[in-house]
Formats: sequence, C-alpha cells, structure tokens
Amino acid sequence: MTLAHITVVAPGTQTTVQDLAGRPGLWDVGVPPSGAADELTFALLNAAVGNPDTAAGLECVLTGPVLTCNEDRLVCVGGAVRNATVDNLRIKPGMVIRWPAGSVLDVGPLDGPGMRGYVAIRGGLDVPRVLGSRSTFILGGFGGHDGKPLAAGDRLSLGRQENLLSPLSVELPSMSDSWQLRVIPGPHGAPEHLTAEGVDAFFATEWIVDHRSDRTGVRLIGPTPGWARTDGGEAGLHPSNVHDSAYPVGGIMLSGDTPVIVGKDGPSLGGFVVPAVVIEADRWMLGQLRAGDSVQLIPVTPEVAAEAARVRRQWLTDLRQPPAIVASSPATPDRPTVLHRTSADAGPAGSREAGQAPSYTIRYAGERHLLVEAGPTELDLTVRVWIHLLAQALRDNRPTGVVEIVEGVRSLLVAVDSSRLALTDLAERLAFLATGLDDPQTVVLPAREVVLPIAFDHPEAHEAMRRYATSVRPDAPWCPDNVEFIRRVNDLDTRDEVFEIVQAATYLVVGLGDVYLGAPVAVPIDPRHRLVTTKYNPARTWTPQNAVGIGGIYLCVYGMEGPGGYQLVGRTVPVWRLSPADEQPWLLRQFDLIRFTPVTAEQLAHERAEIAAGRADLKTAPATFSISDVRRIEQEAPVDIATVRARRRAAFEAERARWGA
Repeated sequence: MTLAHITVVAPGTQTTVQDLAGRPGLWDVGVPPSGAADELTFALLNAAVGNPDTAAGLECVLTGPVLTCNEDRLVCVGGAVRNATVDNLRIKPGMVIRWPAGSVLDVGPLDGPGMRGYVAIRGGLDVPRVLGSRSTFILGGFGGHDGKPLAAGDRLSLGRQENLLSPLSVELPSMSDSWQLRVIPGPHGAPEHLTAEGVDAFFATEWIVDHRSDRTGVRLIGPTPGWARTDGGEAGLHPSNVHDSAYPVGGIMLSGDTPVIVGKDGPSLGGFVVPAVVIEADRWMLGQLRAGDSVQLIPVTPEVAAEAARVRRQWLTDLRQPPAIVASSPATPDRPTVLHRTSADAGPAGSREAGQAPSYTIRYAGERHLLVEAGPTELDLTVRVWIHLLAQALRDNRPTGVVEIVEGVRSLLVAVDSSRLALTDLAERLAFLATGLDDPQTVVLPAREVVLPIAFDHPEAHEAMRRYATSVRPDAPWCPDNVEFIRRVNDLDTRDEVFEIVQAATYLVVGLGDVYLGAPVAVPIDPRHRLVTTKYNPARTWTPQNAVGIGGIYLCVYGMEGPGGYQLVGRTVPVWRLSPADEQPWLLRQFDLIRFTPVTAEQLAHERAEIAAGRADLKTAPATFSISDVRRIEQEAPVDIATVRARRRAAFEAERARWGA
C-alpha cells in the first residue's frame, strides 16, 4: 500500500515545513523556537482543515510551491497567497477545498501586500520531530525536511485523517503595506539608555522595513536613536551595547543604531539594548512585513496586551465568533514598567559585604517575559553567580506556566505561558526566592576545564570581514582587519599581542546561546586579559561556523553560520553536535573554563571533522569555579590590573575621538 504523500513539482522560494509552537524550552542554549512566522494565519488554516494545533504545514516566501498529492485531501491556503490554483482553477484563501489526487496545486506568486504564504493539508505533514518539533530551522540545518527548504522532487508523507475535526472555512487577517505594531515599552529605556526625547522619537517614527530582513529578524530603517550615553562601557564602544542579556521573540533590539525585531529563528542571547517588545497578539505581523513596508510602533500597557492575547485565544477556540476589537490604550513610553525593585544599594563592584545580595530590578519584557537585572552595569562575577543561583532556585521551584529560564551576564529572562501564569505572580515568586539564596561569594560551582584548538587569522574569518566590507559598511573602523582594530583600541604594539593574550587567558563561560546553538559567551577571569572592543554596527549578515570573536570584554564561539557582531580573531571546533547518539547536542556548559591552543588551519580542519563526526570530543577535565578564584587574582596584581584598565580606557576614548574627527 502506497502511503499518502505530496510531491514537490517546483519548490517556490524558501518553502519550509513549519508547525505552530516550534520548539520552546531550549532558548537558554541558543535554540530558537522556529515555527510559523505568521502564527495567526497558520493556526487559522490548520483549524480550517480540522487539524490539531500540533500539525505541520508549509510556509513560503514571495513565490509559492507547485505540488501534487497521491490521494484526495482537503487543503486551505492563506497569508499573502492570492493567486493559488488547483488545475488552473483559482481558489479563495481561507476556503477549505478538495484537492483531488493527481491534480496540481500551484500556490503562485506572492505579489503583496504581505510576505509569506501558508498551505495546510488535512492530516498535516508527517516529518520527523527534531528536539520536539517538526519545524525547519534552516540556519541550524535541522527539522522539517532534512533541515532545508524544499527542492523539486522532494516527497513528504502526510498524516492520518482519522478523528480530526470537521472542516470550516475561515476569515483571514488582512494584509497591508502600512502596519501598526503594538509594543510594550522596555525593558530598557530612558533615562539609562535613551533620552526621553529619544524614546518619543522612537515611537513617533514611521519606520521602513529593510530588504535584509528574514526569519532571524526584521531590520527597520529610520533615524539614529537618541542615546543618553556615549558608550556601553565594558560591554562595548557603542551606546547600544549592554552586558549580554536574553531577548524575547518580538523584542526590538538596537543593533548599533539599527532596530531589529527578533524573529522566530532569532538569537536568544546578545549584547544590545531592547527598548520595546511586540505584543503577542500582533507578533503574526512580523511574518508578513515586506521590504519597503512602513511600520509604526504603538506603545500600549501590559494590561491591553494581555487582553488582546486573551481575545485571540478565545477566537481561535471558537472560530465561528468574530474577534473582538481591543482598544489600544497608550502606555507612558519613556518608562518601562517596573514590577519589583530592591531598595538596598549594593555599591560598586567588589565592595559588597559577605552575604549581601546585589540590588536588582524586575521589569516587563513584553507581556510574556520578565527581565531581572542585577548589580552595577559593569561586569561583576559575583552578580553572575547570584543570577545563576536565582535561576537554579526557580528551576527547583518552577511554577506551572514557566516555559523558558535564560541566564545572562547580569540578568535573567523568564518566559511564561500567559494563559497559565500572570507575570505579577511570577515577579512575587522571584522576589521571594531572591531572599533565600546562598551568599554567591562562598558558593563553589562544579565546572570543567576545556581546551579548544584555535586557528588564529583563519581564512574563513577574513572572508567574513571581506564580505562585510564589500556589501555592508566598507568605511567601518574595524575594516578591513578586525585584529588590527582590536590591537588599536587596546593600545597594543603588534597584532600578535592580540593572539598572545587570547592564548594566555582562561575564559569563564557566563552564557550559552550567544548567538545560537550552544555558543558560549565567556570572559577572562584575569582582568588583565580582558581585551575591550565593540560590536559591529550594523551587524554582519554572515559569520562562519565556530568563528571566535570578541565584543566588549566578551569572547564568543559562534555555534553555526549566521549573522553576528563580534570582532573575529580566528576559528575553533564545533560547540554543537546534533546526532541520534547525542542526547545533549550543546557541548559546553555554564561556568566551563576555556583555554585555547593555537593550531594551523589544516590541523583545525581535521579536528573539526573528527568532532562533527562523533569520532572525537572536546578535551575536558573536572574543575570548580568560585569568586575566591577571582579575588585571589585581584589581590595579587591590583596595580597591574589598574594600569591595564586605564591604558585600554584611554585607547578606547582615542578611538572614539577618531570616529568623530
């Protein structure tokens, strides 16, 4: 008996298998949820053909696929689809029709308005689940149909049709080339990061969608933000730079001076200010924003956002009821909403008395996330340990409804299912847990010593620099050579000194998933090894897998090919390996201690292949980490540390002065 399947006659443009929920729960190790970019249309179409909300369908961009099926099925199309036909007979979006066996479904061109089209087939697409989802993550190379967009000749199995709901044609959301996105201001804003006037201008601007937008993020073109500071300190030369913190999907990060709305395939952790988050009920629009469209950001209160989400859920539960209109009461746009703030002043880094917890603030990051930020804005590893202890306490006392817990350098992002847990209740739980934590200065954490090979000046790192200079920003001060830029802003005499410092340092992993797939963000334990630089502005559109870069005082190993902003110094071995034999594909852990050993590009190619194939693994040994390790270094060389910091700060200021000259 031949199993039911569809065959791809022509693939269209970036046609992929997606489901609705994607793969939540792995944001803390850099795995994006993926799933349908326009989640509202996808949910409506799936419901129309009677599928459960777990069923997988097709998403396409600009041009739809041409498909055949070997048995009769019901089908429904929507999104930006307006020209779909079955055997040359036009079909109406949102209407459930019979797709006869052997006939040709041509989704057609997506001429706009809107950007993405969707196809739901009764029974859904029966492709294997990877990390809990059938959704395709193209950059990671997994999910869907072999982790790739569909190609001509591909064959996809269909699911069974028994026990499905009755079909029902649906009304679909309207498309436009002029969009209003409701957002919740914060978690970052005035007066710490932007001026009050800068925030007003941010919300008053009619932004234009950049052509370099995709599922990782939507770039917006408009005026330079009104910054309230000149730089990000140790986090980087640009005022957009902050110590690495997790982003919510729909968060609008300022990547340098460019707003980027984090998409379903976006990065989980990064070092940029987030002045607003798109509300859950409007997030579907991100999948339909097309290059050249205009976007107005409308600030609303968390209460308005929560009511809009409730109405949306009710509408999807009973599709025969038209959705109610939720009034968009404006928020006060210059002040992110604070749910909890400690009153104690922890003082400058290093001055905290034993047993004294850092000050912290809990803010909304949209209506589905809370962001806890602790301690001073400069790096304090005591604060990093405190954040880890708070995260562990929440994991051990996890309320129903918490879906993500993501540790940053001095922050903790917690995501909830807003239908099951109120953020105000979560804030109270976090504040209660914070009162019972151990003293971070006395805690000893289990760790590993990890030795990674590195090929400095790797050809692929230089290829990324070349592409950036050619297609993005040829006049950037870090062009044409990132290492020369690092040498200059740290007042070093030769390029080789950059490599010598990286080789001499012991790096502490303080975050995973920066930018994707188990990629570590790490900082030298010894302050003398903390090279200071800035992140690209705007970011690169391509970075080679496992490139090693420095941004602010942090080092990152890129888990996969993709965008990025750190200054590149070389390349190392994989830090992510997804295979049936590996229960945990991320190879590094929080608080690992990393050392680098130089090798040639040829040697690295061999070691990369061995680890990727599972024939070798990272070289590790058991270890521990405690704040006493840091204090010992600080006490042994206070003058040297102060001298190095002053010298680098002076070079930092001189570089910025050259930019303004």
